[in-house]
Amino acid sequence: MTDQAPATPPPDPCAEERRTADERCALADRLGEAAQAAADRAREAQRAYDEHVGRSERAIAVADPRAVRSTKEAAWAEFRRANIAAQSREAVENAARDWLLEIDRINRTAQEAEVEAAREREAAAAMLLDIERLKLEADAARINAESAAAACVAAREALAACEEAEQARQAGRTAAGPEAEGLARPRLLGLDLEPGGRPVDEEAPHRVFGDHEPAILKLLRGDRDAMDRVVSSLAAGDPTERRRWQLALAGLVEAIVARAIEASALEFPADHPFWSSFSQAQSRDIATALASFGYRFDGFGAFVDNRVPSQRDLSLAVGYAGFDPMRIRRWPTDAEAGDLYQGVAVAAGEYLAGAAGELTLGEMVALLRGRAEPLTDLWNAWGRVRPLLLQP
Repeated sequence: MTDQAPATPPPDPCAEERRTADERCALADRLGEAAQAAADRAREAQRAYDEHVGRSERAIAVADPRAVRSTKEAAWAEFRRANIAAQSREAVENAARDWLLEIDRINRTAQEAEVEAAREREAAAAMLLDIERLKLEADAARINAESAAAACVAAREALAACEEAEQARQAGRTAAGPEAEGLARPRLLGLDLEPGGRPVDEEAPHRVFGDHEPAILKLLRGDRDAMDRVVSSLAAGDPTERRRWQLALAGLVEAIVARAIEASALEFPADHPFWSSFSQAQSRDIATALASFGYRFDGFGAFVDNRVPSQRDLSLAVGYAGFDPMRIRRWPTDAEAGDLYQGVAVAAGEYLAGAAGELTLGEMVALLRGRAEPLTDLWNAWGRVRPLLLQP
């Protein structure tokens, strides 16, 4: 009886996209490290140049004739006091000797300072060409790294699209492109959710996702059942994978919430003594102005680092938001100002729907900015993750 040959694994329909993504993202990592190293070299050279200039300026100040004359006058005044107070010829001679030694020290110090100033000026001048070259190299490395990072994102998007199309094909759906059921949503255009831009659209989640709330909105609300369902689908029964995906999705939620706070995408209580004087959009404008002054919402009903605005700061924020502070009948007291954000919630769902309603990889990376970097595991598997986050 012959041994049965092991079954050949089915070909990976996304192998080419996966290979391209791996190669481009590996290149992006290398170029990113090279850009960082080039920037470090340029900063180090600039720091060394600044040190030479600083030492030269300090030496010039010591060798300044006016400073030398002032120091000599002080030495002469000290000699006069010692001479007047002298009770013997020996004391007079000691005072004169001390004065002459001090004058000699002052002259030598000035001469040494002149030499040092010249030496440091020459050293600084010699570094100028190197600094210019290093800055050009750093700029070139940065541009290369940015281009490689954009190529990495594009390759990951192509891989995610391929994986989603393959999942749709395996599920028996013929539409595997952007019209595939549950994989794409209408894009919400015209919203600027950054601080100082237009207000967050409160109707965005319904308009983008319709009546069927997707899993991502439930995750943003802290729904543990929804998190468990998504994690279970990704982990496929592997406890190690389950922990990994749990951490990755928690990191995604934290990043979205943090960006929503930065964009002042907040929900204000209607019965609040202060916020009730304004609409939600107006309250968000005031919160944006407060954040620009350094009084930022911590996401838990308080100010970051307990840095509480005074009534003057609050009045300025109201004015910067375009409202007349005179219209406010009752301002929060200093004691009440610390509770200004009590009852305020983060409208992370509105923010996400308005800024990245389709949850494409490009949208998510653009939305999260620097907060996207620690989520590499998610982006590499976005073709599997995105459909689960968009499922009702």
